Amino acid sequence: MFQKILIANRGEIACRVIDTARRLGVRTVAVFSDADRAARHVALADEAVHIGGPAPKDSYLRGDAIIRAALDTGAQAIHPGYGFLSENPDFVEAVTAAGLVFIGPSASAIRAMGLKDAAKALMSQAGVPVVPGYHGENQDPAHLEEQAGRIGYPVLIKAVAGGGGKGMRLVERPQDFASALQSAQGEAATAFGNPAVLIEKYIQRPRHIEVQVFGDGTRAVHLFERDCSLQRRHQKVIEEAPAPGMTPEMRQAMGNAAVRAAEAIGYAGAGTIEFIVDASGGLRPDGFWFMEMNTRLQVEHPVTEAITGVDLVEWQLRVASGEPLPARQEDLTIHGHAFEARLYAEDVPAGFLPATGRLAHLRFADTARNETGVRQGDTISPWYDPMIAKVITWGKTRAMALGKLEAALVDTEVAGTVTNIDFLIALTRHGGFRAGQVDTGLIARDLDALVAASEPQPAARALAVIGLAGLADPSVKGGMTLWQPLRRTIAWQGGQAVLEVLGPGAACVTLDGQPLDVRWQGDRWWVDGALSRHRITAHDGGVSVFGAGSLHLAPLDPLDRQADAGAGAALTLSPMPGLVKSVHVAAGQAVKAGDRLAVLEAMKMEHGLTAARDGVVAEVLAAAGQQVEAGAPLIRLEEEDA
Repeated sequence: MFQKILIANRGEIACRVIDTARRLGVRTVAVFSDADRAARHVALADEAVHIGGPAPKDSYLRGDAIIRAALDTGAQAIHPGYGFLSENPDFVEAVTAAGLVFIGPSASAIRAMGLKDAAKALMSQAGVPVVPGYHGENQDPAHLEEQAGRIGYPVLIKAVAGGGGKGMRLVERPQDFASALQSAQGEAATAFGNPAVLIEKYIQRPRHIEVQVFGDGTRAVHLFERDCSLQRRHQKVIEEAPAPGMTPEMRQAMGNAAVRAAEAIGYAGAGTIEFIVDASGGLRPDGFWFMEMNTRLQVEHPVTEAITGVDLVEWQLRVASGEPLPARQEDLTIHGHAFEARLYAEDVPAGFLPATGRLAHLRFADTARNETGVRQGDTISPWYDPMIAKVITWGKTRAMALGKLEAALVDTEVAGTVTNIDFLIALTRHGGFRAGQVDTGLIARDLDALVAASEPQPAARALAVIGLAGLADPSVKGGMTLWQPLRRTIAWQGGQAVLEVLGPGAACVTLDGQPLDVRWQGDRWWVDGALSRHRITAHDGGVSVFGAGSLHLAPLDPLDRQADAGAGAALTLSPMPGLVKSVHVAAGQAVKAGDRLAVLEAMKMEHGLTAARDGVVAEVLAAAGQQVEAGAPLIRLEEEDA
């Protein structure tokens, strides 16, 4: 076993690797950028080395700086985590050339699976079923359009060097192919430096089921499947293991195919074989096809660990240090069911835009396994993926595990940034998902209902007012102080209420003309005689009430002024810090509501910005290639006639 390893990553995966390494007695070295000087993974590691600026290209993608840090600290091996350099074969070769061990597959194995078209050809030779499609080198648009017609619509355009949904477009009609191809190639060129695409038949009722494999370079085993069908825009939201409705026959067929795939390239370490499954007629052994192989540890690996009892990071360290595979296929079994939900800082009502902000309050449920790279007081940076945590639950049955996930999400508390937690809770309560009727289109079909914002309960609003008044602090006995009147107005950004203190542990809160009687003892609350399960937390950003959904109130800043009512329609503002990728209009140009004005690149994704109303462009305030801050004006329309 290694004595010291360097982790070439950040965030929750770096913390995850540190946890296992510490349990095994292996010392760890963290690397960090300017933006991560005080990050959780830096604090957890035994040593930490600064490697550059906040942009990934200036730090976490600098293979030379990472290798130098490993050599300078005496690390024997480098664990890549996922993302960044984890699937870069040139980095793997540089690591081994420096006399270090790369904790993962060989450069040749990564290259074999790195381009989707070549990987599919290789898998077909190995007897692994592949989706009908075009994987050739001819990238002429007319040729690609001809191939799409032969395959039959709908088709999926995918970047050959892609991942994470980037460079991917669904085309349902021939007349839409040319524009979709141009868009996919442009995104692929930006994200991967390679505009080449492949075309596949689009499965109408698809499920995304992947198989965890592990090899030692000669032989491999599988650790069963994960269902990752609950996706939005090709991004996984909630994963589970095993897959609902899986039959023993199909599990064996998929597992055998995955092992053949891994052994065909002499795979060493943890990897995932992703399959697209046709669920239109139930799960059948002849109804799955190879999509791609992820030659690294997956974000969702904890659900596999939960049902098998295997620590995959431990296996990575053991095999990379020269040990044989820790188990035979017959030694591996499934116990119970597990779910993982990805908790992100993102603005769901605004279209799931990534968000930033300081975590003024953060508390996880102790009934779940929570993997995170942040702590209370940390800032969600615009430079990296805005994941706050992965929430993982296990139960003897699927229903028990899902019930635990719902409860854990309800008990999770985040303030200081918007999150997708209410959306995740809504998913756990979705009838089709609870019944195991999952496919990759579920979220899109029911998106409006899943993201619908529910009005805060009157009890929650009343308790938030109590919190703003300082009465939720146990040290304040009834809120009766010499400098505060017993009856006063409590104002916050967006509203106000009248509060009347009735005595120790009692108050009347009047909201929108409705009086609510609030009583409390310690941290137990009653509103109009009913015991409330809400939890009140005051923090430097205001007050938050958690329970059935969350409510956040910020104190009113008397210096705040409302922006001109028409400005929102006339001005297109940057929704987040980012790079202006392209501008599609010029001054004097007439536009219609919904027309694309510009494209902003932020947090590894492209975001189209559209006109809020019909009008004429008065001024273009930003240029392609310009870095802008959140709220920066980009396009201004002429004022409407009175």
